[in-house]
Amino acid sequence: MIDFRYHLVSLIAVFLAIALGLVIGATQLSGPLLDNLQGQVTSLQEDKRELEDTTQGLQAQVDGSQAFESAVAPALVQGALAGRSVLFVVASEDVTTDTVEEVTALVTEAGGTVAGQLTLAPEYSDPASEPALQSYVTTPAGRPAGVELPETDDTGRLVGALLAEVLMVPAGGPAPDAAGVSTVVAGLQALDVLTQDSASLTPADFAVVLTSGTVSGDDAADRNGVLLDLVTALDAAGSGAVVAGDAASAGEDGLVGVVRADPETAAAVSTVDNVTSPSGQVSTVLALGSESEGTSGAYGTGEDAQPVPPVPDTTP
Repeated sequence: MIDFRYHLVSLIAVFLAIALGLVIGATQLSGPLLDNLQGQVTSLQEDKRELEDTTQGLQAQVDGSQAFESAVAPALVQGALAGRSVLFVVASEDVTTDTVEEVTALVTEAGGTVAGQLTLAPEYSDPASEPALQSYVTTPAGRPAGVELPETDDTGRLVGALLAEVLMVPAGGPAPDAAGVSTVVAGLQALDVLTQDSASLTPADFAVVLTSGTVSGDDAADRNGVLLDLVTALDAAGSGAVVAGDAASAGEDGLVGVVRADPETAAAVSTVDNVTSPSGQVSTVLALGSESEGTSGAYGTGEDAQPVPPVPDTTP
C-alpha cells in the first residue's frame, strides 16, 4: 500500500522537474529570443527613421511647390478680372482669415476690386430661423422697392434671392441701388444671421463663396440646401459665382460637394476644393474669369476635378 510519504516525495519530484525545466529553458532560450527581439526593435527604429526622412523630404517638396506657386500666382491671374468687382461671402466659421486675405489679394493682382465681405452666421441656415426670416423678407420693410422675389414659400430661396438682387450687378445691366444694399444687410444683421465684415459694401459682378469642412447634424441636408439656394441666386443675378473650400468641403456633406452633386448647379457654378493652397487660390480667381465667359468647372484635387482652369491669354 502506497503511504503518504510516497505521495509527498512524488509531488516534490514533479515540482522540482518543472522548476528545473523552466531554468533550463530560460537559460537556453533567453539568449536567442532576446537577440531576435532586439533585432526586430532595431529594424523598426531604422524603418521609423527612414519614414521620418521621407516625410521631411516630401514636406520640403510641398513647401517648395507652394512657394513657387505663390511666386507665379500674380503673373498667372494678371488681367483676369480687369475692371470687375467681387463680393466675398464667408459661409463657414472654419474659413481662416489667412485664406480670405490671400484670395482677396489675388483678386486685386488680377485687376479686380473687392466690393465687400459678408460672413454668414450658423443661424442663417438654421431651420429655427425660418419664421423670422420669412416674416422679414415678405414685408415691405425687408424688401426694397423694385426688388422682385420668386413666388415661393421656401425661406432659403427667398432670402437668397433678396441678397442676390441687391448685391449682384446683372450682366450688362445697371447696378442695384446702394440704399437697398444697406437696408437688406442691416435688417439681416439685426436678425443675427450674417455680419458685414468690410467697411463698405457695394453691388458686385462676381461672388466668391468661401467654405470649409462639412455640415454635421440631423439638419445637415436642410442647412446645405439653404446655402445652395444662396449660391445659385448669386450666380444667376450676376456674372457668375465660385464656391471655394478645402478638401473636406468636397465631401458629401460639404458645400463644394453639394454643388458638384447637383448637375444643374454644377453646370452653372464653378467649384474649387483646395482654396487653402496657392494653386487653389489661383484656380478661384481664374474660375471667376471663366464664369464671365459662361464656362463653369470643378477644380482642385478631388475626383473628376481639373487641376486649374485655363489661363487666359492677356497679351495685347
